[in-house]
Amino acid sequence: MRLQNKVVLIAEADSPSGKALLVRLAAEGASFVLNSASGGLELTAELEQARRMGAQTLVVNAALWRSGDVARLLEESSRSVGPVDVLIHNCNRVLPIGVEDGEEERFLEVMNANAKSAFVSAKAVGRQMAETGRAGRIVFVNSIHAEKPTGSSFAYSASKGAVKMLAREASVVLGRQGIGVYSIELGPMEGDDAKFRSELSDLYESYRYKVPGGELGTYGELAELVLFLCGDGARYLNGADIRMDGGFLLHYLDFKMKLPPETGGDRP
Repeated sequence: MRLQNKVVLIAEADSPSGKALLVRLAAEGASFVLNSASGGLELTAELEQARRMGAQTLVVNAALWRSGDVARLLEESSRSVGPVDVLIHNCNRVLPIGVEDGEEERFLEVMNANAKSAFVSAKAVGRQMAETGRAGRIVFVNSIHAEKPTGSSFAYSASKGAVKMLAREASVVLGRQGIGVYSIELGPMEGDDAKFRSELSDLYESYRYKVPGGELGTYGELAELVLFLCGDGARYLNGADIRMDGGFLLHYLDFKMKLPPETGGDRP
């Protein structure tokens, strides 16, 4: 029971990653603050499973990019299940948007959901951990697109790049309080070919076969990595970017060639 008496805040509990994290970490004795846009309706089965394992759960619905919402969430957590020991920021908003014709509102929606929420929640949780003397953990479930263009949503890549640098900056400051900060650059999962469909990039065409092992990762495997980072074995890891993509980014050809008209090719 590696997380006995630990309170874990999952930033996006309704997502596939959130559900996998809830079930796996509950098996290790964790209690939870679950930020759920559905109010728990989209994770009923996982909630029941976690509660059968003895997990205490607090379900909330907060806009994590708003400081007031996060403050209220932490107050409610302290009253109900206790102060937060582990923040898992797994927000992952994807909207198609191009540099040349993208709308500012769409850009801000993605940046607020992914990047600003990471800053606001890490700031508040980190302060609470420091004040209570808890040697906590902050885990950002980030993306390989913190480094790699998508060809379909520059706002998504920009938001994930911001989270990557936030994790590094936060590790320097919060590490002085015994708080570990990590960024997991998650690679392709089932359905990402539709999520990142692009007219410019071949990256997600036959994408599962660009993983050297020929198999995509699972959110269960992500949960295992998060569990390790939350435990004592990760004490000397801080500010680390951990790429979890099965070697996907080692595939060498991603973008369609820009061919001249006389070749009969397209000019994307």
